[in-house]
Amino acid sequence: MEIEGKSTDRNLMLKFSGELDHVGAREAIREMEQAIDAALPRRLLLDFSGVTFMDSSGIALILRAQKRVRNLGGSVLICHVPQQARRVLDAAGIGRLVEIR
Repeated sequence: MEIEGKSTDRNLMLKFSGELDHVGAREAIREMEQAIDAALPRRLLLDFSGVTFMDSSGIALILRAQKRVRNLGGSVLICHVPQQARRVLDAAGIGRLVEIR
C-alpha cells in the first residue's frame, strides 16, 4: 500500500494505491494519522483511485480518519472508489457517515 499526500490551506488529499487489506491497512493508518497530525486539515480527501483490493480493514481506516478529522472540526470526502471497494463501503453503510463521490 502506497500513500501519496498533498496539503494546501488546511486541505489534505491522500491518494491510496495498492491493496487495502489487513496487512496494508496497518501501515496506511499510521501514515494517514501522521499526515493528519502534520496538516491539521479542515477537509480530508481520500482518493481511492489506485486501490486494487479492499476489505473491512479499509473501513477501519476510513472510520479512524473521520474520527481524527472530526475532532479537528473538519470533514472527510472519499472519491474515485473502484467498483470492488465501493461494494465493501456500500455493504457497511459507510455512505451514511462519510461523503462518497
